[in-house]
Amino acid sequence: MTPFSFQSIGIVHSPFKEKFGIPRQPGLAPSSKAVLELLPPFNVPDAVNGLDQFSHIWVVFVFHETAQRGWTPTVRPPRLGGNERMGVFATRSTHRPNPIGLSVVELDRIEVNGEKVLLHLKNIDLLDGTPVLDIKPYIPYSDALPQANAGFAASAPERIMTVSFDSAIAEQLADLPDLKQLIIDVLSFDPRPAYKVEKSEDRVYGMAIGDKDVKFIIDKNKLRVIGL
Repeated sequence: MTPFSFQSIGIVHSPFKEKFGIPRQPGLAPSSKAVLELLPPFNVPDAVNGLDQFSHIWVVFVFHETAQRGWTPTVRPPRLGGNERMGVFATRSTHRPNPIGLSVVELDRIEVNGEKVLLHLKNIDLLDGTPVLDIKPYIPYSDALPQANAGFAASAPERIMTVSFDSAIAEQLADLPDLKQLIIDVLSFDPRPAYKVEKSEDRVYGMAIGDKDVKFIIDKNKLRVIGL
């Protein structure tokens, strides 16, 4: 087989600083925002001429943090509780023969500032530092197929957690409503591995969101943020 090599055209600047807790699909955290910065020699306004006419784009990227782990022929999808194995090509697992990901995200605006060309994105599931291989416009008439059969992922996941904040944390977030909403959007889906979802635990979990280390505890379907 002919080997291929690809050059990154951009990099993602995201509030999600680690894999744990990132929304498992795009579209699940409406308050999430990121910036896709085009890299030289692709950081020219001509390269994005006309892209602002589209509300959404496809982002083709590399699972850079898990790429070295290689691939496995079967994986345990979270949607099946992590208890049933499916073929890797029947899932969107990061552990693929070629560590390539695909996300459709909302394009909020395009900013050109000197030599910087920045795409401001919303509703994302991208890790900070993600290398981007390509960008394509999302075209509803061909890309949206509501009659399609989606197998075991036929419906969107439900928000299963009620998220609350200790009083001291609520005070800290009083002037940061966007961050507070992002924390709620992410944690309400329960970021733990699927096999732990039905359990109550004494453990304190942590998740890096922006410059905050969000600490939380879980009791059944109630999640409480206890530290930042």
